[in-house]
Amino acid sequence: MSIFVDENTKVIYQGLTGSQGRYYGLLNREYGTQVVAGTNPKKAGTDVEGIPVYANVAEAKEATGANASCIFIPAPGVQGAVLEAADAGIEFIVAITEGVPAHDEAYFYNKLKRDHPNSRLLGPNCPGIISPGKANIGITAGHIAKAGGPVGIVSRSGTLTYQALYELKQKDIGVTTCVGIGGDPVPGISFIDCLEAFEADPDTRAVMMIGEIGGSAEEEAADFIKNKMSKPVACYVAGVTAPAGKKMGHAGAIVSGGKGTAAAKMEALADAGARVGHNPTEAGELMAEIVAAL
Repeated sequence: MSIFVDENTKVIYQGLTGSQGRYYGLLNREYGTQVVAGTNPKKAGTDVEGIPVYANVAEAKEATGANASCIFIPAPGVQGAVLEAADAGIEFIVAITEGVPAHDEAYFYNKLKRDHPNSRLLGPNCPGIISPGKANIGITAGHIAKAGGPVGIVSRSGTLTYQALYELKQKDIGVTTCVGIGGDPVPGISFIDCLEAFEADPDTRAVMMIGEIGGSAEEEAADFIKNKMSKPVACYVAGVTAPAGKKMGHAGAIVSGGKGTAAAKMEALADAGARVGHNPTEAGELMAEIVAAL
């Protein structure tokens, strides 16, 4: 199995007619994802290489039965795009865009939680999600992912999402689903959401988790792993040498007041029973040892 998306997922691309939306929408369709529609109020009635374009998400959903959307809208419009998808009843919303104002993120995060509990949001500022061989929504290169499980991946870092997939493929280890949750201050889907889903998925037998400096998400995940996970977890936390008080990479990656350091996160994860690598390759090697023992 996989979590959140599979071969039956039907995706609307909000921003399909833009250069990035078009490129990745077509690439994802070529991978095998059911990209069934795009939206652009100014180009309704047209198509992008056979993918119909509708004025809004509600019309696209009604026409196609879509249950997911992928947002390639410039940052100022992401709040409206997320709420448009949720208002239309879209169950899984992937926001790729980076640079979304934290105030907007906080607003639509709480709006969805309060008014649209059946809509899950992944992102913003994330690479998306791939269930290898079934569906790829976002900007992950499909050829670096091996299908078939038994490992699930969740990562805050976009680049390290790709490296984790590639490290496992090099070791001939398949993946059920890889989720790039993004590193903004107010992400949608969290580490714990993914760990909980992987724990419930019978085909996922081990989990690889990639964290980074800033915030407390990794410590919270460690508590979940310690108390509620029965499946083995291998981890890596980026940013061991990051200086305090300096933003590294993106808005969520900042250490302040001695909190949010890689060392503290690694210690918490190790105390929870996870195996912690000191670099991405070592984390992959640890996962290979776990898989060999399954």
